[in-house]
Amino acid sequence: MPLPTIEWEGDINGRIKLIDQTLLPLELKYVYCEDIKSIWHAIKTLMIRGAPAIGIAGTMGIVLGIKNINTSDINTFLNELKRVKDYLGSSRPTAVNLFWGLARMERVASENKNKPVKEIKDILLKEAIKIQNEDKEICRKIGENGVALIKDGNGVLTHCNAGGLATADYGTALAVMFKAKEQGKRFKVFSDETRPLLQGARLTAWELIHAGIDVTLICDNMAAHVMKLGKIQCVIVGADRIAANGDTANKIGTYGVSILAKEHGIPFYVAAPVSTFDLNIKSGNEIPIEERSPEEVTSGFGKRTAPEGVKVFNPAFDVTPAKNITAIITEKGVINNPSTENIQKIIGK
Repeated sequence: MPLPTIEWEGDINGRIKLIDQTLLPLELKYVYCEDIKSIWHAIKTLMIRGAPAIGIAGTMGIVLGIKNINTSDINTFLNELKRVKDYLGSSRPTAVNLFWGLARMERVASENKNKPVKEIKDILLKEAIKIQNEDKEICRKIGENGVALIKDGNGVLTHCNAGGLATADYGTALAVMFKAKEQGKRFKVFSDETRPLLQGARLTAWELIHAGIDVTLICDNMAAHVMKLGKIQCVIVGADRIAANGDTANKIGTYGVSILAKEHGIPFYVAAPVSTFDLNIKSGNEIPIEERSPEEVTSGFGKRTAPEGVKVFNPAFDVTPAKNITAIITEKGVINNPSTENIQKIIGK
């Protein structure tokens, strides 16, 4: 059982407890968010990260934002809730789970607008916890649906972190590996370092070691060589947003891995919950790509590695076209040869 990434402590006047992932693997520290600005900061600075986990953080952030709204007028309350929702949505633009969770909370509030404001607040807290519990079940189902794709003796490459730290507790891409471990399969994982913030080195390697899974860390630019050596039989990654046609946004570098996998005839799998699909956009060309601070590249982890004044381009994500994806593993089933039609067959319209 992975450590809980994020939890709500107490009643409506409580707080959010989460692992500060910026300190891993050297230090396991919990931080507490008691107001909306602190959870916005935690999402923005990657204390909490991973699309499903960000979605949960957003829903709990709604509770932080509305718990001290002192009004009995429902329209005033709903207007303030929308302000809170929009503020939280400004933290990170790419992971659609954040906006899915925020919209769900707003919808639940609207559906209960005939009730007293105090009661609506309690309903929203219950909904946030419900979303967290649903994610736990969804992750387990993704693991079950994808486990057959890892064969005994396989080498599996993964990029970034799509484990328990990125979800409620079990992961998406790593859920498949955790399930394979539980079934007694023998396999090796190669974890891309994932520059510039090293989520593969700091987080994925940490999770897999603690799970007792054989993991080898490699630099991002070693993936092609490792594939050529025949050490990789499949690639499994997570996702931050999936367009209606199957184009998938994930951590920068994922697109390159998909090209390498295609060149070497290696199946490339994406593991993600249905909430990561954005069926309102036709293709990956419409997915907003977050650009982050130049300092993440020039001065990562406190040491400057580039000359002063150099220009930096630092997109946090790239988009893998559906044609490079062998299948998408969801809680509703495996979508082979992702396309608009095949996606709708599994998850509906």
